[in-house]
This record gives sequence, structure tokens and C-alpha cells, in this order.
Amino acid sequence: MPSLFDPIRIGAIEAPNRIFMAPLTRGRATKEHVPTPIMAEYYAQRAGAGLILSEATGISREGLGWPFAPGLWSDEQVEAWKPVVKAVHDKGGRIVSQLWHMGRIVHPDFLGGEKPVSASATTAPDQAHTYAGKKPYAEARPLEIDEIPRLLADYERAARNALAAGFDGVQIHAANGYLIDQFLRDGTNHRTDSYGGSVENRIRLLREVTQAVANVVGKDRTGVRLSPNGAIQGVDDSDPDALFGAAAAALDEIGIAFLEMREPGPNGTFGKANHPPVAPVMRKRFKGPLVLNSDYDHRSGQAALDSGVADAIAFGRTFIANPDLPDRFAKDAPLNKDDAKTWYSQGPEGYVDYPVLSAEAA
Repeated sequence: MPSLFDPIRIGAIEAPNRIFMAPLTRGRATKEHVPTPIMAEYYAQRAGAGLILSEATGISREGLGWPFAPGLWSDEQVEAWKPVVKAVHDKGGRIVSQLWHMGRIVHPDFLGGEKPVSASATTAPDQAHTYAGKKPYAEARPLEIDEIPRLLADYERAARNALAAGFDGVQIHAANGYLIDQFLRDGTNHRTDSYGGSVENRIRLLREVTQAVANVVGKDRTGVRLSPNGAIQGVDDSDPDALFGAAAAALDEIGIAFLEMREPGPNGTFGKANHPPVAPVMRKRFKGPLVLNSDYDHRSGQAALDSGVADAIAFGRTFIANPDLPDRFAKDAPLNKDDAKTWYSQGPEGYVDYPVLSAEAA
């Protein structure tokens, strides 16, 4: 069986190892969602990852409701992403852009007071992060069928912009309770049209977005993230095996480069599964590279490869605090601990100041 340090081909991308960097929202863009120079330093520090999956990046103003998160819908954003991507490439790294529409998780403050869109008229639990602090979520309005072409065009534009910025590919964020996940799961999809009801209808938007993006960047440079876990941000499904098995088969039919899944166990740090793992079900129906994420360390990640359930592992919080994570794993060196207080702060502290092994030795 392969080790975490063995190379792997992900569609058109040759990854030098199987230690991927998971998507990590860090809030270091401008208030207008434009990437900043410090982001180039941050990603370049982590270029030793087999593949960097960028922080979630908004495809449109409608779809982005996180303070200081970056977007990819304007020329200004494209130009600001270029030095970030170049910094990774100059260090020998590979990076794909994760395309994001948050659906009902976007607070009206980001939309000029308008309602967010979702599969149905539902309201997320808890509170939204806004520039004015935390506020209760608002009820979403159902996305109309005649709006779907416009939504697909937003994904296509963001995908083209990712290529223009130099990214090696894209990943479609269809997980964690955001827009596509809101369509996938019957807990939030109460539609009676061709996008609701049956499993086949509920995966329709995922299929259409994925095909639209693949048509722009190539299926060999397109990935998808799913989260076949229990309830997250109030989104859940009554039969995850049937739903995500069908989703895996649909993505396999399109022929995407890789599928990444966030699936915490019963004691997951963020979100707890209320059912057995769905990854083995999906493994049978998706023949391409499968990347798993959530609470893995060096040993459990290698065990997942040994068992054959995964081809690579995406590490999140460990990459926040350990820019040189593959090197630390290779040397079985101690890991720095991340500081949760700086996950979403705007300065360099807790962002680009974690030490690497060479600095510690010096």
C-alpha cells in the first residue's frame, strides 16, 4: 500500500506526496474580499503539501457571507490572487481554488438587506459572523428554477477566473451545510420541482455545477468536496448512504479528478457523525482518487491509506500551526499547537509566524 510520502496523480496534477492541505478559512483578505500580500507568504510557507486546497473563495457577492474572506468574481480579485498562486508555484507547490456559495449562511448584511438563497425557505441555526458582530441568521428564499442558469454562470466565471489567476485547478465546495449541500440533503431541501424530492433530483444541482465547471477547466482539473457526516449548520439527511452513494456515482460518471470528503467520527472535533462512515459506500461508486479529511494525524492518516479507504489525506488545523507538516511527519517530529484565537483574525499573528523545524533547530 502507498505511504503518505508517495506521489499520486490527481487528474492532470502530479502531487509529490499524499499529505494535502485542507481548505481553511482564515479571514486575511480585505473587507471587499480581495486577497492581500500576506496570503502569498502564508500559502508559500505550506507549499510542501502534495496539493493545497485553497480557503473557500466566493463565486459571487450573493454567495459570500464571511468577513474578510476572498472572492473570485472580479478582475481585481484575479489580479490579487496571481502573486499568491505564483508564490506557491515558485516554491514548487500545487494549489487549486475552492469555489464557494454559502447559500442560506449568508447574512442579509452582506446582501444589502436582501434575503439569502437556498434550496427552500429555511433558516440556519445559531448566528452568522458579520462585520458588526454575530447576528441571527435570516430565513432564506428558495432559489427559483429560472435562476439556476445564472448560478451556473457564476460558477463558470469563477472557474475561468481561477485559471486566469494561475491555479492548477478548482474544487467545488459542496459540503458543510452550504448551498449545494442545502440542495443535497432532505433536511433543508423541501422542493417539489425537478431539484427536490428524490435523491436523483436532489443531486441535480451538484451534477450541473460540476459539469459546468469541468467544461471550463477540464474534468482532470476539477475536484469536489462533500461532507457525508451528521448534521452541520443545521443541514442533515435521512438516508446518507443512498444520497452520497448516488452523488459519488454521478461524479464518477463526469470523471472528475478527485473527491475530497470531510467525515468526522462519533467524537469529531467539529461535527459528530450520527451514523456509520459513508466513505466505504462512496468508495465503491467513485473510482477516482479519494481524499479524506477530519481529525487525522500521521498514524491514523497512514492507516486510512493502508486500509484502502483513501488515496490521500487532507490535514487542516495541523497545517495551520505547522507550515512544514510533511517534513515533521517524515521526521516524526513534535507538532506546534494552533491558536484558535487567531484562526480568523486579520494580522500576521497565528498566520505566518509558526516556526518550522529548521528555525527551531537554529
